[in-house]
Amino acid sequence: MEGMSTSQEGTQTNSVIGAEHIEWVQNLTSRARTAMNSVLEGKDEAVGLSLIALLAGGHVLLEDVPGVGKTLLARAMGKVVDGSVRRIQFTPDLLPTDVVGVNLFNQETRHFEFRQGPVFANIVIADEINRASPKTQSAMLECMAEGQATIDGQTYPMPTPFIVVATQNPIDMEGTYALPEAQRDRFLTRISLGYPATSDEVDLLDNQIQNDPLETAAAVTNLEQITQARTIVRHVSASRQLREYIVAILHATRNDQAILLGSSPRGGVHLLRAAKARAALSGRTFVTPDDVQALAPYILAHRIIPRDGDDADLAADLIGRVLSRVPVSANQ
Repeated sequence: MEGMSTSQEGTQTNSVIGAEHIEWVQNLTSRARTAMNSVLEGKDEAVGLSLIALLAGGHVLLEDVPGVGKTLLARAMGKVVDGSVRRIQFTPDLLPTDVVGVNLFNQETRHFEFRQGPVFANIVIADEINRASPKTQSAMLECMAEGQATIDGQTYPMPTPFIVVATQNPIDMEGTYALPEAQRDRFLTRISLGYPATSDEVDLLDNQIQNDPLETAAAVTNLEQITQARTIVRHVSASRQLREYIVAILHATRNDQAILLGSSPRGGVHLLRAAKARAALSGRTFVTPDDVQALAPYILAHRIIPRDGDDADLAADLIGRVLSRVPVSANQ
């Protein structure tokens, strides 16, 4: 997209974006949403949230019981974006070098050469990430947090854009490890797919019993367009009052007696980025409190720990209670 101008004021960069930029982002994501919905039955909300994460530049954690379409959603996103896609099946015996790569000695050149692991891709599908050992998960953490991997003291950057779409089964299932708080905090959003509605499940049996739905899915956008869309989304405006509202929500999670550990400041950064993406998808150049309220349970719930146990549904309910208590200013 052309026509965006920037100017420097203090420490913030302001960019003029118009209706044509927002419309372009809407058209791009609409094509991607339609393509992904053709693969998944009745999962439009999850598809929308995953696209918001893609535009906001954040990683996605898909958490639910086996067989509800977590991996299918991750693969569908990889299909519609014309970039490199790698899938890593996490198992208890997976080693960090199986993820990031290893230095191998070349007998001809008499030098060590780095062989990249599958994590070096634009979209990385980390399947059943909580089945890997904490040591392997820590290798993923550097890639997600810093956009780089360090092997034998040498740092290798991830490609751009880089997004991890991870799936995990509930932690009380056999053979799973709970993700550490530091790693969960790196995911922009946690999405639970749930079981499909009866009519959708009937359609699923009809459409997928003989055919692989991914076979008909095709790329509808490319890496350059995703990068441009992210730039537009980043410059959607958010007033100071709106940012103060987000901070008030974060503080409320830290002062709630029912919450043992409140949201990190990173939770606020991710919430604002996601709210900007939602505003753009809604055809606006500015963020409203509705954007924040609609996304807060998906962005903040996995960052808090309830006193009564680390339960996803309870955490989402607690975020809902926090939202009901934090006042919204009329001029936001």
